[in-house]
Amino acid sequence: MKVSYYPGCSLLGTAKEYDQSTRAVCSTLGIELEELEDWNCCGATSAHSTDDFLSLALPARNLSLADEKGMDLIVPCAACFQRLKVAEKKLLEKPLPDFPYKGKAKVRHLLELLSEEEVLKQIKEKIRKPLSGLRVACYYGCLVVRPPKITDAADYEDPQSMDKLMKLAGAQSVSWSYKTDCCGGSPVLTRPDVVRRLIRRLLDMALEAGAECLVTCCPMCQGNLDTRQRELSEETGKDYHVPVFYFTELLGLALDLPQADDWLKHHLVNPKSLLEAKGLSEVRGGGFR
Repeated sequence: MKVSYYPGCSLLGTAKEYDQSTRAVCSTLGIELEELEDWNCCGATSAHSTDDFLSLALPARNLSLADEKGMDLIVPCAACFQRLKVAEKKLLEKPLPDFPYKGKAKVRHLLELLSEEEVLKQIKEKIRKPLSGLRVACYYGCLVVRPPKITDAADYEDPQSMDKLMKLAGAQSVSWSYKTDCCGGSPVLTRPDVVRRLIRRLLDMALEAGAECLVTCCPMCQGNLDTRQRELSEETGKDYHVPVFYFTELLGLALDLPQADDWLKHHLVNPKSLLEAKGLSEVRGGGFR
């Protein structure tokens, strides 16, 4: 299987472990990711609140490039996915002359691709180190499934794709009602007090549900939940230490990919003790707090 791939800005910077684990997992499953040549920033998270034309033109250029290839465009980042889906809908209604798009390249989130029946069979056959005993709370965030008229998600109230992948990998996916609640997003820079309150609620609810870690598919969600736990611990007196994984990292662990330890070194909340207690990893090196 060959698809077009749009990593977006975050996956080449603060979320590079998401990009690396995505590429490694897809390669193992026989999925060839052809990175979109000369792609540009999609405009997330600010273009749509500052300039209407720019907010459409930026993703439209990427869609025009993908259309030339005629393959589905796979997008791991939730914010990028949202902006590209918005542009996809608008361009099919009213094309931009400078960036022709006829819908040959369908915008799809990585979760959707890895949840296809044939891919699920491949994953099941290739699991080498099941995530046995690991209790995870799957956190989708706001942008992957909502609003459904943009994302085309059928199960936007209670998404299951990540849960199914984690269960297939051997983990126990806990039931909780906050899987699509907001983490605060980019206002972490302007209203960190509000974001800390939202993050605290997510962490508390995941722990109350019995989770030992959170699993996400969004760089902004992962960043907010991973980087603010020390502040919350100091603010509340409660010791927050909840590892926050990208779902592709845990799939990589279950597939027993040798690169997995390198991905986990980028996390601020050290997952070493949790993973070693489950017999899943021997994380080495720095980068942990």
